[in-house]
Amino acid sequence: MINKRQLLQSTLALSLAAAFSLPALAQDKPLKIGVTAGPHAQIFEQVKKIAEKDGLKIQIVEFSDYVQPNAALAAGDLDANSYQHKPYLDNQIKDRGYKFTAVGYTVNFPIGIYSKKVKSLKDLPEGGKVGIPNDPTNGGRVLLVLQDQGLIKLKPEAGLKATPLDVVSNPKKLKFVELDAAQLPRSLDDLDASAINTNYALSAGLNPGKDAIAQENAKSPYVNLIAVREADKDKPWVAKLVKAYQSAEVKAFIQTEFKGSVLAGF
Repeated sequence: MINKRQLLQSTLALSLAAAFSLPALAQDKPLKIGVTAGPHAQIFEQVKKIAEKDGLKIQIVEFSDYVQPNAALAAGDLDANSYQHKPYLDNQIKDRGYKFTAVGYTVNFPIGIYSKKVKSLKDLPEGGKVGIPNDPTNGGRVLLVLQDQGLIKLKPEAGLKATPLDVVSNPKKLKFVELDAAQLPRSLDDLDASAINTNYALSAGLNPGKDAIAQENAKSPYVNLIAVREADKDKPWVAKLVKAYQSAEVKAFIQTEFKGSVLAGF
């Protein structure tokens, strides 16, 4: 027969075991997800609501540039980020040695060219100044837009990472001004035209569908994605996060909120 002392010890041991096992069963702290301000942040507010229904707590961390979200992920300050397309991620991995992997596609932001001085690309003056993003992938995609519009020709081998040095024909003698992507909306007063990523265009009050004088083809390789550290890619929360983002509810929000200026890539 078990005496009262043995029964008390047994009950206490079971209680302690249950207490220490709880963190293994439940998420003990929110996942920190890095996004850039604007549409990425807006969309992730919706993702957060869907994820919570599946027991996933999320803390959204906003950044104002494209460099810091990857640096923060590498440093362990974030669990994932959602703001970049694969060509940019591949370039960052090559240049900085990040051990990241893409785990799911998110949205596509067709880049647009805007101007306060001309109504059409054909109206750009000889020697006109055109602002382009100073990172290799986004700068390259703008040059490809200009090539598609017949303003320049690039070396055939330049591909997605074309730079102004790859321009082999430039009849209007356009001058390319390379700026940080976040600074390009403010350059419109000084330059003849600027290519602006859609998230920054929307944040600056520009309407891609109405205000852009030229726009990238929607069927491009620049669909954005969710990135995590390679060591985390098989953790259960990753699959839950991607499932929440790629839900029907989030897709409906994207279609309603952005009216075609942001496209679901999943």
